[in-house]
Amino acid sequence: MSEVLTRGDDARRACAADWLVRLGSTSLADAEAVEFDGWLSAHPANARAYDAALSVMLEVEAASAEINDRLAAAPAPRARANRRGWLVAGGLAAAATMALAVMPFSAIAPAATMTFATAKGEHRTVKLADGSTVELNAGTQLSVTLGRHQRRLVMPQGEAVFDVAADKDRPFLIAVGDRTVRVVGTRFDVRHRGDQLSVTVERGVVEVRPNDGVAGRSFRLHPGQRLDTAQGAPAVQLSVVDPRQIESWRTGRLIYRDQPLSDVIVDLNQQFARPIVLEDPALAQTRVSGVLVLDDQDAVIRRLALLAPIKATPSGSTVRLRSDRAAKP
Repeated sequence: MSEVLTRGDDARRACAADWLVRLGSTSLADAEAVEFDGWLSAHPANARAYDAALSVMLEVEAASAEINDRLAAAPAPRARANRRGWLVAGGLAAAATMALAVMPFSAIAPAATMTFATAKGEHRTVKLADGSTVELNAGTQLSVTLGRHQRRLVMPQGEAVFDVAADKDRPFLIAVGDRTVRVVGTRFDVRHRGDQLSVTVERGVVEVRPNDGVAGRSFRLHPGQRLDTAQGAPAVQLSVVDPRQIESWRTGRLIYRDQPLSDVIVDLNQQFARPIVLEDPALAQTRVSGVLVLDDQDAVIRRLALLAPIKATPSGSTVRLRSDRAAKP
């Protein structure tokens, strides 16, 4: 029985190594990416094998310069002509294995970029090979590249909570619009919806800085601080918040404290397939405070009507909200 399990583990490790090379290829097809995602989720041991293979790759890359220096300083071994053919073949195989071990892995395949996405109403937790954890809210797109000198992520749209494993030699960078969020080890929430960006820190220190050529200055955020800004706007707004409120979506509810109704609608439209539309533009700035449990969409809208002077009217495939001055918010 143990022999069968060992063979299974060996097969998983071989598959993981193969996927590392294939994912690093610039010609990776969409079908292969889907195949990899299926293999990764088919069994928990597959994900562990891939994480272990990626960790080994990164360790080899980090040590490659020192290994190569030592090899260059070592005297070359003398070839022995009286070896049998099978020994020579074995020696060549061993040499090939050694070359693989000491060569920077990036020379074989570039750092693999993984892409993750969540649909409306979907939440997903991703464990990265460096030990970091990312919890993705609905409607989020994220790509992750764990390189030798930095860990780089790009989030075109969405929201996620990042719990970053400390690694002083490889900063954790998240590109969001015209800003970059930089950390070493911390926990924080990043929200990027449309041209609006907010960063809320729960633990550690987070730096938010404009990209090259973008006006504005860098900010260092500490626990309980939130930064809000917009694409192309150098000005930012800093506030003190409860991070648990900002991250409440992780527990199936949304908590608002004096937030504009427009923000609430943006959030709800990521949780439900049927779009909610503000019929009266003046409603957008109506302030909302309260808790919305994310269960049935109709029930959520009824609760929202208790927090804001609105009335919901189904219209085809959408739900339209209009002012209801008779309502008591």
